[in-house]
Amino acid sequence: MIDQRKATLYGLSAVLLWSTVATAFKLSLRYLSPAHLLLYAAVVSTLTLGGLLALRGGLGAALRSLGAEWRQSLLLGILNPFLYYLVLFKAYALLPAQEAQPLNYTWAITLALLSVPLLKQRISGRDLLAILVSYLGVVVISTKGDLFGLHFAEPLGVALALGSTVLWALYWIYNTRSRRDPLAGLFCNFLCGLPFILLWCLLFTDLCLPPLPGLLGAAYVGIFEMGITFVLWQLALDHSENTARIGNLIFLSPFLSLFFIHLLVGETILVSTGVGLALIVCGQLIPQLRRRRSET
Repeated sequence: MIDQRKATLYGLSAVLLWSTVATAFKLSLRYLSPAHLLLYAAVVSTLTLGGLLALRGGLGAALRSLGAEWRQSLLLGILNPFLYYLVLFKAYALLPAQEAQPLNYTWAITLALLSVPLLKQRISGRDLLAILVSYLGVVVISTKGDLFGLHFAEPLGVALALGSTVLWALYWIYNTRSRRDPLAGLFCNFLCGLPFILLWCLLFTDLCLPPLPGLLGAAYVGIFEMGITFVLWQLALDHSENTARIGNLIFLSPFLSLFFIHLLVGETILVSTGVGLALIVCGQLIPQLRRRRSET
């Protein structure tokens, strides 16, 4: 049912929640290792997604679809939540949140690059310009504005943050082939990814009872980053008369995120971070300008 006012409300709610998760990551990692944060957040998220499906009366159908499409769910579950969040949380553990968040935001550019070999799509000159502008922003952030010195304070953290965009882009590409309800598919993917997360923790970490602040942080990440926010965003798209208008709301998220990082994490936001993030966002807007002109 089209209702643009509801669509905007749902969309803004999702963007606001997404804007807080970088802060939640960083605060939670003060008490938990990346692997433990992933484990507890994924458990909460799987329960949340299953509960939402049960309320909609679709839990049984989702579990039956898992039996028929377990190979796809297994592949997607390994990509997300297992590998994607394991790499992303490690990047956040190594980098200031104001650096990790914008670097991870370049996933759309990575998606455009991977679409060439995997989806046989062509890349235009304008797309190449968008990629160059966005990755110039990456260099500005990673070097803290020292473009000529090219000194990376934490190269492993930068590599992991950019690597997470590859994993997310791969997940998005392979997930487009799924014909299942999006919420049911996400639940099945998390259900299949959870054993890998647990196995990783058993093999490479010492599992113990987490401190309460860490557990609360993991619950917040599981509910909002991995769970309810997805539903809010889907509702926004379903109610919107113009999905592009709703989609553009997502560009508010990284700037709001910097505000929360400064306010709650206590990081002083560098000028280079703001400039780099602006370049990344401009790079993502360039292809959209082409599409709007072609539509007029």
